Amino acid sequence: MKTKQSDKKEGGNNTCTANLAAIEDTLYVIGGKWKLKVIIALKEYGAMRFNELQRTITGISARVLSNELKELELNGFAKRKVYTSTPVVIEYELTSYSNTLDLVLESLIEWGKMHRSKIRSDAKKRKQTV
Repeated sequence: MKTKQSDKKEGGNNTCTANLAAIEDTLYVIGGKWKLKVIIALKEYGAMRFNELQRTITGISARVLSNELKELELNGFAKRKVYTSTPVVIEYELTSYSNTLDLVLESLIEWGKMHRSKIRSDAKKRKQTV
């Protein structure tokens, strides 16, 4: 049976709408300048104290880091561990749920490397033609 173009478009709109909603949810949770940097730092170095994280992630303010950690906790990517020894020690570490981002992170890293290389190559070509 042949489908009408409008039928295809309607089904496509539903899929498109669902995809747009999924992207919106993803960007809401991991979007912004700092969240993925915090996740990568914790993934690379393991559990870290607040000041260690702040030193590791160049340019992030204490207020922003605090907010990012709270949001990562709310979304199940990080957890805060409090050790009641003297002095009290607070560490942040990733949860097992954060591993669901592994393919996303790998893809973003690879794309970022490729894009940087392309931009540099294009800039070299422009210099050579001038």
